[in-house]
Amino acid sequence: MPLAPLAAREVAAAVGAALDNVRKHAGEQASAWILVEDEPDEVIVTVRDDGPGIPEGRLAQAEGEGRLGVALSIRGRLRDLGGSAELISVPGQGTEVELKVPKDLTQARGKAEQR
Repeated sequence: MPLAPLAAREVAAAVGAALDNVRKHAGEQASAWILVEDEPDEVIVTVRDDGPGIPEGRLAQAEGEGRLGVALSIRGRLRDLGGSAELISVPGQGTEVELKVPKDLTQARGKAEQR
């Protein structure tokens, strides 16, 4: 089953936001890689970079200061589709953003409404 057009647009926008973060925060020498996995019930997109990583507590601090790029541009987009976004970052070793979105948005919306 292909990904619904709405989900495809939102995943593409979330990937764009992740790549914008690489460009802004990882430095000009950093490289980024994108992996797309087409699973039976979901699509998983991983964006990984080899930048300096996100210092512990930095995302929470940014949200507290009203900068909601990761919270809204990445997590919010996928949450609205019944998906998820996980950020893994180790200082000095880069950052990985794993985006998961279900292929069946009918079931996903039901799960999101139950929350």
